[in-house]
Amino acid sequence: MALTEEMAIQAKNASIKLSAIPLEIKNKALYEIYKSIKTRTSEIILANKKDIGISEKNNLASPLIKRLRLDENKINEVLNGIKSLIDLEDPVGITISATELDKGLELYKVSCPIGVIGVIFESRPDALVQIATLCLKSGNSVLLKGGSEAANTNLILSDIIAKSTNIAGIPDGWIQLLESRSDVNEMLKMDEYIDLIIPRGSNEFVKYIMDNSRIAVLGHAEGICHLYIDDAADLDIAVSVSLDSKAQYVAVCNAVETILVNEDIADSFLPRLNEIFLKNHIEIRGCKKTQKLINVKSATEEDWSKEYLDYIISVKVVTNIEEAINHINNYGSKHTDGIITKNKNNAIKFMNLVDSANVLLNCSTRFSDGFRYGLGAEVGISTNKIHARGPVGLEGLVIYKWKLIGSGQIVGDYSSGKTKFTHRKLNKKFKL
Repeated sequence: MALTEEMAIQAKNASIKLSAIPLEIKNKALYEIYKSIKTRTSEIILANKKDIGISEKNNLASPLIKRLRLDENKINEVLNGIKSLIDLEDPVGITISATELDKGLELYKVSCPIGVIGVIFESRPDALVQIATLCLKSGNSVLLKGGSEAANTNLILSDIIAKSTNIAGIPDGWIQLLESRSDVNEMLKMDEYIDLIIPRGSNEFVKYIMDNSRIAVLGHAEGICHLYIDDAADLDIAVSVSLDSKAQYVAVCNAVETILVNEDIADSFLPRLNEIFLKNHIEIRGCKKTQKLINVKSATEEDWSKEYLDYIISVKVVTNIEEAINHINNYGSKHTDGIITKNKNNAIKFMNLVDSANVLLNCSTRFSDGFRYGLGAEVGISTNKIHARGPVGLEGLVIYKWKLIGSGQIVGDYSSGKTKFTHRKLNKKFKL
């Protein structure tokens, strides 16, 4: 039996027990994780510096180094995420609907954990904590495969989480860290044990996962996010939001990569945008119309579908909102797209017709985030159109089961017409 299969079996067994763990025990475990990370911050940073040193020697790309870095500020963000998660309600055991099929025959739709979740994620080690704690709160076991560039950081974090949750009474084996590249291919074959895979990586990587596994896959590939500056935009807001969307943190999937500008305000907006971007060392690649208004590099066809994750942005002048919407739906990744406008009708049109998981009005694309949405962090952003869409927090990590409570009823009585269904909606929670 391969090591990965042993891990998967342990996780499966643990998931059955974990599905019935009371909220107070799960919250106690989360608090133990919080305390241990806080106590061992210096050890975590030391392990992370080791990973960064190795990655720099291996000439890892600058955006990936940014993602890899786990300093005290990021650890504080992780700790705040755990605290917010503790404060959230239990997503398990919620009555979604209740129906009386007949007197003494009641049907309940009740939320429950998915089971075992396999998560393959990029170089961000803080994602490991977010993913693990969300899985814990939602009652799921988790198999984690992080990037090799974060090996030392991931190892100490997973060790902290496993030991902390064991103290609180969470079943052994609920969290497993996979360390080799071959483990990923083994994981993809284990539909007997794993219920869902969440990949976080390049478009090619996500497609590879989907093409090589029978397990359900939830996730997104690239974050090609847009801002459309409408002809009715407040230009002060447009400049401020554009800068924050791009530069607040460039190496993330919700950073804006393309700005579309209505031609009627391009001559007044683009010089202001260029000035503030130059001050923040952001390179603009523009269309021909953009280049006539500001001195920037030429954008190629490839730029419109490029996720830079760097201080680079493409800018295109469009004739109207319809062209902007068409551009986004054609070149975007269905992740996060926003409009800056004071025109209510244009705002409604944009938010209804842009086919993305997150559509924003007059605010930064960087708000597209599980923690900022109040979901208690996220395991990732989903661009799927079934089960979960957008930031996948607790609600995206539970499914439901139907619970039917009877008192001796048999189908034969209903088939014969002796008895009839009432199908009456009930306003009550499931309880035995």
